[in-house]
Amino acid sequence: MKGLLWVVMIASLAGLAWGLARWRRQWTERQQAAEARLASFIAQAAPSAPTVMTSTPPPAPVAPQERLLLDAAAKAGEAGEPVLSIQLYAKLLARYPQTPFAAQARAAVEAQKKKLAQA
Repeated sequence: MKGLLWVVMIASLAGLAWGLARWRRQWTERQQAAEARLASFIAQAAPSAPTVMTSTPPPAPVAPQERLLLDAAAKAGEAGEPVLSIQLYAKLLARYPQTPFAAQARAAVEAQKKKLAQA
């Protein structure tokens, strides 16, 4: 009877040791998988290598007010208010003489002047 008790006791301890070893191995694998996911996420979020632009310079920044003035002047022209439209285009060109919209604004002013001459 004592022999059977010892066998059960040794088997229980062996089972417990095996369970702990298995749990530790699974925990290590989960930690490694989590580190791999984190490294992958960081690699995706990191900026790529800078590219060299040789042919075209970066576009000039456009202030939101420039776009708003251009849109307002265009809408005034569409609404049949050529005088207001010309004033808004003039304000755009006066405040922002180097705007990328300068050529478009000048052409629109000429068109609005033609509308005024016809009326």
